[in-house]
Parts: sequence; structure tokens; C-alpha cells
Amino acid sequence: MQKYLSLLLLSCLLVMQATAQMRTITGRVQDKKTHAAISGAIVSLKKGGKAITHSDQKGRFTLNVPNGPLTLEAIATDYETTTVQITAGLSSIVINMQSVLHPVNAKDDRLLEEVITTGYVHKAPEPLSEPSSTPVASPMTYALQGKVAGVAVNYGNTKRRAPENHFNTEDYSAITENIFHTATDQPLSTFSIDVDRASYSNVRRFLNQGVQPPQDAVRIEEMINYFDYNYKSPTGKDPVAIYTDMAVCPWNTSHQLVRIAIKGKDVDARELPPSNLVFLLDVSGSMDEENKLPLVKRAFAALVQQLRPEDRVAVVVYAGAAGVVLPSTSGNEKKKILEAMESLQAGGSTAGGEGIQLAYKIAAEHRSANSNNRIILATDGDFNVGASSDGELQRLIEKERQQGIFLSVLGFGMGNYKDNKLELLADKGNGNYAYIDNFEEARRTFVTEFGGTLFTVAKDVKLQVEFNPAFVQSYRLVGYENRLLNNEDFNNDKKDAGDMGVGHTVTALYEIISATDKAGKGVNWVDPLKYQQNTVVGHLPEVLTVKLRYKQPQENTSKLMEQVLPYNRQQITEAPEDFRMATAAAAFGQLLRNSAFKGTITYNDVLQLASSAKGQDKEGYRAEFIQLVKKAQLVSKDQE
Repeated sequence: MQKYLSLLLLSCLLVMQATAQMRTITGRVQDKKTHAAISGAIVSLKKGGKAITHSDQKGRFTLNVPNGPLTLEAIATDYETTTVQITAGLSSIVINMQSVLHPVNAKDDRLLEEVITTGYVHKAPEPLSEPSSTPVASPMTYALQGKVAGVAVNYGNTKRRAPENHFNTEDYSAITENIFHTATDQPLSTFSIDVDRASYSNVRRFLNQGVQPPQDAVRIEEMINYFDYNYKSPTGKDPVAIYTDMAVCPWNTSHQLVRIAIKGKDVDARELPPSNLVFLLDVSGSMDEENKLPLVKRAFAALVQQLRPEDRVAVVVYAGAAGVVLPSTSGNEKKKILEAMESLQAGGSTAGGEGIQLAYKIAAEHRSANSNNRIILATDGDFNVGASSDGELQRLIEKERQQGIFLSVLGFGMGNYKDNKLELLADKGNGNYAYIDNFEEARRTFVTEFGGTLFTVAKDVKLQVEFNPAFVQSYRLVGYENRLLNNEDFNNDKKDAGDMGVGHTVTALYEIISATDKAGKGVNWVDPLKYQQNTVVGHLPEVLTVKLRYKQPQENTSKLMEQVLPYNRQQITEAPEDFRMATAAAAFGQLLRNSAFKGTITYNDVLQLASSAKGQDKEGYRAEFIQLVKKAQLVSKDQE
């Protein structure tokens, strides 16, 4: 007993001694000349320690450091790296950083016409085409000299132009809404699942600016799938589970609304395989805006904090050409990775295709049998050098994805945003697509949903729904217009489809007209067939059968699942909370699109439906949705 008490006392003394050897330093990072706060600056011990932190929006930071004299180092975009000596008794400090930007001479109008960057360009000794010439530059070298893929650019004479009104060149693919199909003529509906949610956050960006989003920016399936739904995780051998139910359609109460829900299995983070990641970052001139490259840095810094020692990260950038800023590095070297990210500056044209090829090359070099191999592309989508057309990029991605490397795409910025191009890249690269309009969206993508964003549990997931003509006269798939497949694609394992990550949910809605509805309102009927007489053999209680095909991430042969939906008539107000929320999101999307199928639904109806489905709402996404509906209601009245 005495020995035990002695050991306990010794342990307490050691803990007290260790605590006494540490202290907390608070401080503020600011511009040396203007004293303006510098947010996102990396503050760390220069030598002999692992303490590292970031300054917040007000430039403030807190850091736990050893007692005694030491040296702090601050790194921030557009500022010189700054070191500060700290004495033993000091607990608060202000770090003044010197800007490296040259101010515009307002009296010289010629400067307002100059390009963003000036300097010299010369070819490096070794050509890019040789494997040994893959450039690897230190972060500081890249930041100061602009070394990229065999071309060195001196950004020492960087000039910023005065603000000007730019033309809006945002690009969205046209959406032709799904129509009603008769169940006797077309009993099958086949499509690829979609877990993207870029459209929702992009729509949010417009509404937060008090602007009506373009109709083609509103993809209703992404509005629906933005939210977290509390579907039960699969318990069997399959990595996904299927759930179905139905209720009266709120925008046309003579119709029914069918919900098909899919849930990917949850996996403990400790059981996730090691990640082999390549950050592919656009640092071209178009990224030189606050909501682009600076936001990219903050977003990826959040991801870096989630990495484990067994994970690896490389950083590839592209502007006029592509190059390696950071070779594949262990996840426990977070400071090194963050320094590489913070050193980046924007300038030049956009050789996106070349960057993609280089990223795949590096990912392939560090791939292992059980690793999670993924490229994460961050860009505004404005490719203008090399492979840049949709067709060229699609063929490039389809070729490279055969290596078993997934491609996730993150869109940033506004004004020249190329939504259609980025959606295409993610679809063809077996990855997901998100639009990052603020740091909260970055936190959700890389922190809250870390597993779902980076780890795939099922790939090439397809749905085929067979409607029972005994019950269903006609049906319409709500959204998913650019995910439709031919019926024969369902059993074709060579046909690419969507992928599901850890814990992901996917929801699809069908608006159906009952076979008892002889009026057939909203349906463009065709004349009866002369040579075919379809005989209905389905059982009336069965509304439809859902078939699902998926592949394991490392396999090329699909597996089949099935689920039957029995008839159930209930009001939408009696339906489960998640069903009501998905319906509210779909109705909201149809109002924003001024859809021909929006029926009698109003913004007030959407607000009432969403308010009833708010639930616990731990992250506040449903509460935010309600606010967006109110903003859309005001914007729509302004345009009347």
C-alpha cells in the first residue's frame, strides 16, 4: 500500500512538473503598416516543438508552448514570413507582418491597364516530358519564384489592379425537366445515384446576395441530398440499405409522392484504410480573389487537421503549367503540409488538364493494395490551356480512373465559375462534387463528413425502378435529369455510375398518378398502341420494385439488391420527418426553377413543411434552409 501511495505521489509530482513547464501565449497577428487583422496566419514554434495554430478572423491566436525563451514563426499569404523572440515571462504578444505586395500608384492610370503579374519567364534545363524532370520545389521557392513544371516565373513585380466590373461568364448545363411516363409503355426508370450537393451551396450563395439563382444552377436532386437524413445503417453484408415509402404529394394532392432512400454503411474512423491523397490546386490568375485561393487554403487546412500518421498527402498546382509543390508527405507532418499550402500565390493561365495528369501520376506512384487513393481538385473550373474542352477532359478522366484512383472536385468563387465542367469531372472521376461558398461548408466537407467525403463504400451505384401498372398510371422522377441511364445500362457493369461514401445517404422522389385517376392530369398522353396489348399481371398492393446494383470499391463485378414498396396512403404531414424535409427541399427547388410541375405549392407551404421537419438539427442546416426560403420569397417578390 505504501509503495502504491509513493508511486501515486510521484505521478502527481511529474504531472505538476510537466504542467509547470508549459505556458499559454495569446496574441494577435496584424499588418505592420495598417494594423489590420490577418486571419488564417499559421503561428508555430520555429524549432524544437510541435505547437501550431491559426489566427482567427480577428487575427487572434492561442498557443501552448514550453516555458523559457523561444521563437515563434508566422506565415500568411501575401506577407513575409515573420519570426518573433519570446522571453520567459511573456504571455501576450502582437505579431506585425510586412506585406510583400506593391501598392498601386493611383496617380498613374497606366497601372490600371496592366495585367495582374509581370516578370520574366525562362525554360528550365530539363524538359517536362522526361520522368526525372518532375519539378519539386520548396514551398518558399514556389511562393517567391513561381516555379511550375519546368517554367520559372518571377512574381516579384506583382501588381493588383483596381476593382472593376467583370462580365459574368458562369456556365451551367441546360436542364430539361423529367416528364410523366405511362407505366404500361415505359414501366422501367433507370438512373445513377447522386451524392453531390454543389447546387445547394451555390444556390445559397446567390440567395445570400439577394439574387435569384439561374434556373439551370438548381439541380433538385442536389437540393434534396444536401441534408443529413437519419436512415438506418445497413446491418447485412451489403454496404448499402434501401428504404421506400409514400405519401400524398403536397404540390398536387391528387398525386402520390414516393421516396426511395439509400444509406451507406457507417465505419469507425479507426477502421478506415490509409489515405493516399493528392491536393490538386488551381493557382491561376482567376483564383486571385478572397473567396477562391485564400478560402481554398483554409478549407484544406481543415482537412489536414483530420489526417492520421498513416495517411499521405502530395500538393500539385497548376497555372500556365503544372508542378509539384510538396511531394507525398506523411499526415503527421502537418506543419510542413500547411506551410506548403500557405505559400501559394495566384497568377497565370490555367493548364488544368496537365495538372490532372500529373496528379494521377503521383497518386499512382504511392498507391498500395488497401489504400484509399483520391485526388481532390480545387478550382473555379476555368481551364484555358491544353486539354480544356468538356470532351477532352472527359476522355482524360475516363482513362485515368482505370487506375483505381477517385477524383473529388471542389468548386470555388463566382463570376467565371464553370459548374458544368466541374460536375462532369467529378462524375467521370468516380468522385463527389461540392461547391465551397464559405468556411462552414469547408468544415462540413472535410470535418463533419470526413469519412463520406474521402472513403467510398460502394461504387457505380445504379437504381432501376419497375412500376406496377395495376396501381401506377404514370410517374415522373423529380430531378436527376443528368443522371438518367438507358434501361439496358443497369446490367452493364462497364457503365459508369455514382459512388457512395461512408455514412452517405441518397434520396430520390417520384411523383406518381394512380391508375384510378382517369383524368390523367399533367400527362401528355399518346394514342393507344395498335399492335401491342399489354396485360397487367402485377399485384395491386405492390406499387413498385426497386432494384439496386453496386460494386465493392476494389471490384469490377456488380451485386444486385431489391426492395418492394407496398401501397400506403398517408398525408405528407403524417410522413416521417426526413420524408417531409426531402419533400420541402424538392418543392423549394421547383419554385426556384419555376418548374412546370410545381403545382400549387408556395413558399409559405415550403416554410410550413420544413419547419415541421426541423427536428434536432445538430448542425443547423435545416434552420438555415428555412432562412433561405424566406430570402427566396423576398427576392421573388422583388422581381414581380
